[in-house]
Amino acid sequence: MRYQVPQFIEIEDKIFGPLTFKQFLYLAGGAGLSYILFHFLPFFIAIFPIAGVLGLSVALAFYKVNNRPFILMLESAFNYSLSHKLYIWKKEDKIIEEKNEVRASSSIYVPKLSDSKLKDLTWSLDINDTLYSQETRKKRDNQLGLKT
Repeated sequence: MRYQVPQFIEIEDKIFGPLTFKQFLYLAGGAGLSYILFHFLPFFIAIFPIAGVLGLSVALAFYKVNNRPFILMLESAFNYSLSHKLYIWKKEDKIIEEKNEVRASSSIYVPKLSDSKLKDLTWSLDINDTLYSQETRKKRDNQLGLKT
């Protein structure tokens, strides 16, 4: 048995002549709002709002930004304008003071790199791995009861 696979599912159907339903609604809404502005405002005052409304309705119906509808760009701009933003214009470098700490078991200085104890611990573990030779590590592991 053969089935027909739908194709061009991303393309909207043309319902009102060459216009899709959304395009027709945008243009009809713009024309209706323009008529209301023309009817209630004096002609010379109404020209500028009518031009803005018609321009917006034509952009909503036909204009695409990066092959995406204009309404999605307006929605993203609206969400961006209402969201919290963090502006960093002059980034100040953090001054890290290096403190030298003396280890009790050896005479190697281990600098304190950060304020985090976890980072200090990983630093000291890395130093310990390079400090001890293979034999010293085996002795230490045997004393601690670890299998190598």
